[in-house]
Amino acid sequence: MFRYLTKRHLLYIFLAALLLLIGYFILPISLPLILAFLTALCLNPFIHWLQFRFKLNRKVSVIIVFLIFVLITGVLGTYVIASVVTHIVNFVENTPTYINQIMDKFVEWQTQMENMMEDLPAEFITEIRDGIANNITNFSDTIKSQLQVEKIAGIVATIPEYLVSLLVYLIALFLFMIELPVLKASVYRYLTDATAEKVHFMNTRLSNLILGFLKAQFLVSIIIFIVTLLGLLLIVPQYAIIMSLIIWAIDFIPIIGSIAILAPWSLYMYITGDLVMGTKLAILAIILLAIRRTVEPKVMGQHIGLSPLATLIAMYIGLQLFGFLGFIIGPLVVIGFNSAKEAGIIKWDFKL
Repeated sequence: MFRYLTKRHLLYIFLAALLLLIGYFILPISLPLILAFLTALCLNPFIHWLQFRFKLNRKVSVIIVFLIFVLITGVLGTYVIASVVTHIVNFVENTPTYINQIMDKFVEWQTQMENMMEDLPAEFITEIRDGIANNITNFSDTIKSQLQVEKIAGIVATIPEYLVSLLVYLIALFLFMIELPVLKASVYRYLTDATAEKVHFMNTRLSNLILGFLKAQFLVSIIIFIVTLLGLLLIVPQYAIIMSLIIWAIDFIPIIGSIAILAPWSLYMYITGDLVMGTKLAILAIILLAIRRTVEPKVMGQHIGLSPLATLIAMYIGLQLFGFLGFIIGPLVVIGFNSAKEAGIIKWDFKL
């Protein structure tokens, strides 16, 4: 196989490996800049539309699109954050009540077990009783330690760091939106006409595929949100909207997803004796997990031109290499590779 590789191919492989190595260390600390660049690419069609529809120059179009984007995301973000903070505060205030309910249920189970084992040896009963008491104490201490003022203060202390990242993201987004044509021209200046034509074809193809990738993600997220909202309206109508938004956001986390919210919630309902609600929440969690793991690869494969198996493999490998960001990077790398092959930049034709 290696005899078909020229020096140019080896150079491309070396550069690709170098970029992957650099990306492995740089990407985690460059997330705001990367998100800003990707957001600028997504908003660029709206900028072009304003330019040609209303005959505006690029700076004015960028300012209009940027302000609309900030306004929409700001309103939605404020609503979600305010709702989440309110529910977290209420949860923390009611935590002693929840702990007491769980403890009462443990004590009730302990009494029932003692009644069932009254004919067993006293030493065995004592050992079981002590084990249950230790587990209850450990559980209570764990909950209380996680809700200490110092831990909550530590979480609050990280807010300035996120605010700085947000500020960097917004500034970088605006600058990328302004400079995209300049960046594109700078890249093309170092290319020959033949290579520039291939890169242009690749960029066009890649843009369509990325747009399809984003459409697929949005479509899957909408399905998740609708199913969650309908399910919670039947289970807990008073918390349906806010919990649907929280679960919808958490569901973007690969592997874990909505289980991170619904599983503890269902377990708590079981412990407190509400078996019906606990079962309903568990069924909803299974349904959402099945949708995410079966519908997502298929929908993404249809929109980005990859088979469901290739999409799943790319997502999993990206997740293992780059963490959460790799969930997006994996399919995009495969998309870029296929686009480069179609453009003739990468020639991968060999037989064993």
